[in-house]
Amino acid sequence: MPVTDLDLITDAARASGDIARRFWKQCPETWEKSPEAGPVTEADLAIDTMLRTELIAARPDYGWLSEETEDSTERLAHDAVFIVDPIDGTRAFIEGSDTFAHSIAVARGGVVTAAAVYLPILDLMFTATPDGPATVNGAAMSPTDTTDICGATVLAHQRNYDPDNWCDGVPDVDRQFRSSLAYRLCLVAKGDFDAMLTLRGTWEWDVAAGGLIATRAGATVTDKFNTTPVYNQPDPRHRGMVAAGPRLHSEIIGRLRTSPLSTV
Repeated sequence: MPVTDLDLITDAARASGDIARRFWKQCPETWEKSPEAGPVTEADLAIDTMLRTELIAARPDYGWLSEETEDSTERLAHDAVFIVDPIDGTRAFIEGSDTFAHSIAVARGGVVTAAAVYLPILDLMFTATPDGPATVNGAAMSPTDTTDICGATVLAHQRNYDPDNWCDGVPDVDRQFRSSLAYRLCLVAKGDFDAMLTLRGTWEWDVAAGGLIATRAGATVTDKFNTTPVYNQPDPRHRGMVAAGPRLHSEIIGRLRTSPLSTV
């Protein structure tokens, strides 16, 4: 019986975790890509190499987009593409935190059709397809039904609370943070937090898998202009991302100032 895309990427995510555990807390060699791009470790590169080798061997007609592979317009000629972040939350990985993740998605015709986000140290596997539930270790998930942003638990970096980003003042929220954007989306899907947001340009590999997982759980996921993301774009960046239960999402979008001032 043919292996489905979801089975393929789930197995690949677990194999990524096997590699990551060998380097975790072992002082892996680390480089700074650029002040904006952040660090990369030998673990990121080893996982990227393994994933590209194994996934493209299994699906030679799919394109490839990964944080740790130099991008090429060649992927745009493919209807289906793997969108991969070998380690999402590399800073957390370097610090020895257990909240880094492996994020793997398949997008077809601009829409994510299979998603897996795996946290190997916590052994949490989040998965989704467009026609099934979002699950964590096989159990279905759903977001909270919070409707008021005031007092809501929101996963976001502090810079998102610059007053220039908000109409009528910065909302009074319980701000929390996790380094991995994919994990933040999954935590909203699981109902552990009410919402997540990031208002600066957001790379596809950070949110492709988590975005589908949160959507299939019942959350609303858009960019900061309330537009549904499309994947495998020539410029693989979205204009931020906001995820929450439908009513809370509407309130957050309504409170955001989407002028040129909103750049973080």
